[in-house]
Amino acid sequence: MKEQLTELLQQALDSLIAQGVLPADASPQIQIDRTRDKRHGDLACNIALALAKTAQRKPRELAELICAALPANPLVTRTEIAGPGFINFFLSADSNQAVIRRILEQGAAFGTSDTGAGRKVQVEFVSANPTGPLHVGHGRGAAVGDSLCRLLAATGWDVASEFYYNDAGAQIDNLALSVQARCKNISPEDAAWPKDGYRGDYIAELAQAYLRGDTVDAEDRHVTGSGNADDLDAIRQFAVAYLRREQDLDLKAFAVHFDVYFLESSLYQEGAVERTVARLQETGHCYESDGALWLRTTDFGDDKDRVMRKREGGYTYFLPDVAYHLNKWQRGFERVINEQGADHHSTVTRVRAGLQALEQDIPQDWPEYVLHQMVTVMREGEEVKLSKRAGSYLTLRDLIDEVGRDATRFFLVARAPNSQLTFDIDLALSQSNDNPVYYIQYAHARSCSVMRKLAEQGWQWQAGSALQHLDQLQEEHEKALLRQLDRYPEVVANAAQNSEPHTLATYLRELAGDFHTWYNAHKMLVEEEAVRDARVALSQAVGQVIANGLDLLGVSAPEVM
Repeated sequence: MKEQLTELLQQALDSLIAQGVLPADASPQIQIDRTRDKRHGDLACNIALALAKTAQRKPRELAELICAALPANPLVTRTEIAGPGFINFFLSADSNQAVIRRILEQGAAFGTSDTGAGRKVQVEFVSANPTGPLHVGHGRGAAVGDSLCRLLAATGWDVASEFYYNDAGAQIDNLALSVQARCKNISPEDAAWPKDGYRGDYIAELAQAYLRGDTVDAEDRHVTGSGNADDLDAIRQFAVAYLRREQDLDLKAFAVHFDVYFLESSLYQEGAVERTVARLQETGHCYESDGALWLRTTDFGDDKDRVMRKREGGYTYFLPDVAYHLNKWQRGFERVINEQGADHHSTVTRVRAGLQALEQDIPQDWPEYVLHQMVTVMREGEEVKLSKRAGSYLTLRDLIDEVGRDATRFFLVARAPNSQLTFDIDLALSQSNDNPVYYIQYAHARSCSVMRKLAEQGWQWQAGSALQHLDQLQEEHEKALLRQLDRYPEVVANAAQNSEPHTLATYLRELAGDFHTWYNAHKMLVEEEAVRDARVALSQAVGQVIANGLDLLGVSAPEVM
């Protein structure tokens, strides 16, 4: 609807340009918003205020000229000028009802667009260190990141999803030492246990697999345990592969797929880190102090300069991060979105500063970041913190096993990532209207039940003939549903553009609420065929949009509940 109204407004502006009311170079962006109060129309535009200075006229006067120049169109019944110069549009009943036709014709494609025009975007998310099972925080990143990939693909972007494995550095060394200790029957309670060792039961399971000589089939390698407890490098290789496989299984249980698994170690093996250092030195943004190599990131907005190479040798995490993102840029991604935990907040400025220092014409706000806050899991009013297997945190697999994939995904994506999230297990398991995922899925199941009940009554329903009777949808609840349905493509587009999949979750709950209200207030399968056909068409449209929206969040739409 907004697109059609935008075309009408552009025609009106072109007419005013031809009349000399507006200068020939007037090319404003037309912004159309939905009104909060339907007494003031369905849609509103501030174009007269935006162009008043250019036209050298008062906004209300210009608004009157724009309205007079609007081509006649059955979509618009009337316009009204409000306040300092807003143009309010009152849409015809036919225009509101037309959304049902679009939904039934387009089906699963309704809400999709070509906004991205095939441009390349990469979304990196989860990117957990291969040192243990995925925890609930990783799950939040997975739910948000995967939903964002789905949204971007639905709006025409060429999407690549990527998991970055930090398979180098001190944490991997601690992992290897922990497994080696278990191989030698040293427990976390012993004095010989590594200072920063990992204590979960999974380390003991890993050690037993290594000693047995198990073979691990990871995404890009096959590693067999040698059983030699003194070979720390062999233990390291086996442990990383073993835990990568475990994390892959967690993600598959969560219906999350990655196109690329990128290893930090490859940046060193292929010389990317050294090339990045050389380039930064060439650009003149480096200096040495106290035996360390520094990058003058303060030249690019950082609060202090950053160490790249430590005095005692070896690189800080900052440098491979810059090398990795240079690699992304060289792969041709117009947009890169990093979905990470809030503890990565400090890396945003550093990485962007490092990329600017490379002087490769990389945009200053590249890459984009979506940072999620922590998740608190509650059961019976008490916080659930620990998993026996992981030792120090609740795993994603624990949560999936307890409440199911659908509830886990929906709950983890339903709030803005930058807000802390309380995951109530009891609520997620409940079959009540308070449980948002149940409430939405039940709306879809109800829509499906209408067709079964229709068949039980022996009544026929054909979409083609039903569309001829949409003028029967005159109840206020029906009009509210039509307005909600018309919003869906806009919600999808904005969620993708702004990296806000939670807004889609909010929309689906609102749509389900409007549907349940209508369903409970009005009998659908009435004797009057025209009314019945129209109401069934509306019910089918709602069910289709709920199914489409849930799919973008990676949640199923059951037909029976």
